[in-house]
Amino acid sequence: MPKLIDKFNREITYLRLSVTEHCNYRCFYCRDDEQTPNCKREDILSYEDIEKIVQIFAELGITKVRLTGGEPLLRKGIVKIARLISRIDGINDVPLSTNAHLLEKFAEKLQQNGINRANISIDSLIPERFEKITRGGDLTKVIKGIDAAIQAGMHPIKMNVVVMRDVNDDEIESMVDFAIAKNIDVRFIETMPIGAVGIEALSQHVSEQQIFEKINQHLGNKLTPITPNQTDGPAHNFKIKGTNSTVGIISAVSNHFCQTCNRVRLTTKGDLILCLGQEDAISLKDAVRSDLTDDEIKQMIINAINKKPEKHEFDTIDNISNRQMVEIGG
Repeated sequence: MPKLIDKFNREITYLRLSVTEHCNYRCFYCRDDEQTPNCKREDILSYEDIEKIVQIFAELGITKVRLTGGEPLLRKGIVKIARLISRIDGINDVPLSTNAHLLEKFAEKLQQNGINRANISIDSLIPERFEKITRGGDLTKVIKGIDAAIQAGMHPIKMNVVVMRDVNDDEIESMVDFAIAKNIDVRFIETMPIGAVGIEALSQHVSEQQIFEKINQHLGNKLTPITPNQTDGPAHNFKIKGTNSTVGIISAVSNHFCQTCNRVRLTTKGDLILCLGQEDAISLKDAVRSDLTDDEIKQMIINAINKKPEKHEFDTIDNISNRQMVEIGG
């Protein structure tokens, strides 16, 4: 089987697939309050488009496909999409990224149709604060969604917490304790300057080192570093001794992980994005709807991978303020 290896000798095995730009939350660091998706039905990838594109990627060595959004559970037919992808030869890991607001309803069906694990965005355990950060989110529903995912047998389940100074940085310790009590994992994420709101949120940036100091002080000598697998994400992870939980930190700004990047993103509209800090993209939607052969589309992808940059340039990309994280796929 051919492999996708870029010019910096990084093997690409992980595709993040956005299935909708819509989201039922409006987290202030992710999207403008006035931002609304501009997608007609014919603009977004169909079931057939998704299945064909993922099949082609699988034949190029992709083994992991994460369903993202927006909020992927808002996509009509999300269970069908999970089933289609999980049945493709070579795809052995189909996780979900979600805010969990609707997860109580979908968890069991998704698990039965190939979703083996979930990352859940939850930036506060204080109901009023959570509602403010998400502009209307319901913490009770999110926790019910986490419990439903546990009950359905998804594993591991990871809480994703974007840490912001003077917003929720006083909850790092309580988030760790919550994860331990639920026998799930927690990852803390630095704010990233994607979109105008992301750039504004940098004023509340908390670095990996500052986050780690709080965790280490709270847990003492209970942290053991975990050696990552090839298809793992970018977090620096630690096993918490005496528990079934891990804690991790994603440091996209203060200590970027570009040298081990193994992923590309496919937007709802079918654009292949090679790096969050890069302007270049190619339309795979147009390709699969044309008369191009599968081999020709594979060559398009291989050519694109060769343009994947060595590292992101968040501070020099002119149009990065025009992007919305919710449009890119998280």
